[in-house]
Amino acid sequence: MGSENVAPSASEALSVLRTGLWRWDDAAGTIAVDAEAARLLGLPARPVTLSEAAVRARFHPSDWNEIQSVITLAAAEETLGEARLRVMDEQGNVVRVVRTRSRPTRPVAPPEEEDGSAAEHDVADTSATWLGSDVTAPAAGRSPRTSPGFILVGTLQEITEPSPGTVTRAPVTGDWRRSREAFLLDAGRALAEARSTTEVLRVAAGLSMPGFSPDGLAVFGVENDHLTVIGHHGHRGDAAAPFAEIPLDADYPAAEVIRTGRAVYLSSPKEYRERYPATWPLVAAFNRKSWAFLPLVAAGRTMGAWLAAFTYPVAFTVDERSVLATVARMLAQALSRAEIADSQRELSEDLQRSMLPRLGPAMPGMSLAARYVPTGGGLRVGGDWYDMIPLPSGRTALVIGDVQGHDVRAAGLMGQLRIAVRAYAAEGHRADAVLTRATRFLHGISETRGMDSTAVEGADALDELDDDPRFATCLYVEVDPANGTLEIARAGHPEPAVRMADGTMLRRSVAGGLPLGIDPDADYPTTRLVLEPGEMIMMCTDGLIETGGHDLDTGWKRLRRAVESYEGDDVEGLADALLGAVHGPGAEEDTGPLRPLHEDDIAVVLLRRALIGSSSRLRHPRGRRAILSVAQAEPERVAGARRQLRDLLHDWPEREQVDSAVLMCSEMLTNVLVHTEGDALLIASVTGPPGARRMRVEVMDDDDTLPHRRDPGELASSGRGLVLMELLADDWGVSPRGAGKSIWFELREEEDEEEGEEEGEEENEDDGAGGDEGGGAR
Repeated sequence: MGSENVAPSASEALSVLRTGLWRWDDAAGTIAVDAEAARLLGLPARPVTLSEAAVRARFHPSDWNEIQSVITLAAAEETLGEARLRVMDEQGNVVRVVRTRSRPTRPVAPPEEEDGSAAEHDVADTSATWLGSDVTAPAAGRSPRTSPGFILVGTLQEITEPSPGTVTRAPVTGDWRRSREAFLLDAGRALAEARSTTEVLRVAAGLSMPGFSPDGLAVFGVENDHLTVIGHHGHRGDAAAPFAEIPLDADYPAAEVIRTGRAVYLSSPKEYRERYPATWPLVAAFNRKSWAFLPLVAAGRTMGAWLAAFTYPVAFTVDERSVLATVARMLAQALSRAEIADSQRELSEDLQRSMLPRLGPAMPGMSLAARYVPTGGGLRVGGDWYDMIPLPSGRTALVIGDVQGHDVRAAGLMGQLRIAVRAYAAEGHRADAVLTRATRFLHGISETRGMDSTAVEGADALDELDDDPRFATCLYVEVDPANGTLEIARAGHPEPAVRMADGTMLRRSVAGGLPLGIDPDADYPTTRLVLEPGEMIMMCTDGLIETGGHDLDTGWKRLRRAVESYEGDDVEGLADALLGAVHGPGAEEDTGPLRPLHEDDIAVVLLRRALIGSSSRLRHPRGRRAILSVAQAEPERVAGARRQLRDLLHDWPEREQVDSAVLMCSEMLTNVLVHTEGDALLIASVTGPPGARRMRVEVMDDDDTLPHRRDPGELASSGRGLVLMELLADDWGVSPRGAGKSIWFELREEEDEEEGEEEGEEENEDDGAGGDEGGGAR
């Protein structure tokens, strides 16, 4: 009877092949090796359990970093990991090169029986029994990152020649690793800065991976158990159509990746055709040679798949799979953030749009346009608003305002305040009464919120309540379309500006009070303006003025350039031009003196009074005019008059004449306030064609006493008004006006010839004969 031929045991086979075994318990931080593995590591040939640090010291540092990435990738893909490691001695010399093949797994707690006792766990992997392995692979579709630590069981075998497949491809070098790390840092930074799904896809399409770059990319999502193509790059525009409705249970790599949560690598068309024959005809037309399908996992949930296709064969080495897997993880996180941001942005824009009114009905003889642009960051909600309110008197109210803040609470308060203002206006109250009631309303909301906060228990609840009082600015304009009269009340809001019929923009000085919600008893005086035919009034929030780091002065100058450079009378086109000046292509170059800390909401309303008759038969007037009243109780408006006169003369070429005009205007207004008991009315105008214009400034009051010129002494504090006008003005005079008088002066843009000067002297003499008197000023 012959001897029985018995198959050798696993340990005998490994001993003959001089292959060692090792078991790495990541959670415990220990590595157990058998006798052969210990010998390969340069240790005595006997089984031993070592710390991670002790084993790490036996390998080359770069190889140890490499095995870490290989294990991470293998654990994520639930595949075998393979790497070459250099074993070092105590002096740092390479004594041998070993190859390891291992499978990292996650420990799973044994299931409990119905009575609560732990069930017996049968370990099927007998090759690892000598190491006490009691592990199993994670369930399909479960992200390996959801369980801490891993247990690795693998082999170590000495090699003397390169492993198969490395002949035609250069080995991984330190330069390549540094290039890979730099690429991943740049990719992570770019994806982290992307704020929308479109930006994420654009960044992903521009990624150039070190050593190999796909020329076709696609991102798949899931909707109703079907694949959806979120975006693609490197394909025809209609290329996504055949893949848009593929069921999740179909024989397609992206569907399998989403079902199982494991990546699929296809190195050749032959491999693709053999593994997925049903969908190969859809892919063959793209002429690709290799494909990588990777899961997009965020928060433990597979949200889609990422396709990277290549026009040349790719072996998908461990390093290449590691790069692709890392990019897929970053892409999944970026898409998850973008999805949340897109949802919040859409919700906030719908909320903001629902709170903004539609303009109408149209006012006869008037054209109207309005724009709203939310802030570019955060939830894209804020407190800016505008409204158009039909009044019981037949007039129309235009309202624009800004509630403090750029959050949901600001939007909520804006909606409440807008409704309140609309209700007060519909009751027929005048402009000042509407704002007085509105400030009491907003102040009452803040007080009620503060009282509610005292009833809330818990510090966290108080923080969530956010009972800080908020204020709001507002500009209320009551429009009479029949004659262009505007009754304006202002609560801490930027003043309006008027575009004259000749295209010049001037800011209008409007009396105002505190912002709404600060003082419940605040008063809001009204200012009356008349919008002449062909003129347009602009009302805006501070975002239009200050965006881009501008203060009020530089911001208004930027808007003036945009308004005066716009040709035409279309208010819709001018509204777009104003937004283009702030957010357009050239806005980045037109920055202000301040550092732009944040973007602000923008609201703007334009109202233009049409020319009388057909605009095709009437020409625009060549002049511009500003009218301002200064009451005895408002001496501070003298400064506003000086500023408005400078605005009127902003394009006057001779700056010394502008300074002279401002000085004489200030002198005339001050004389009225000091020497009379009435108010002063200022009328300033510029007429004539460019290059030959004439400026006329006139101040009227209701006092019949005429001024007299006199020679003041050196120490006199008054009496120089008419002396200054005689020295600085080209023409000047004092004219009786029924119940009151008018003091005026004129300056010419260009000096006339001698004949013109003589005519001016004769005209001055005529004015004097008509009632102008010499002598000293009052």
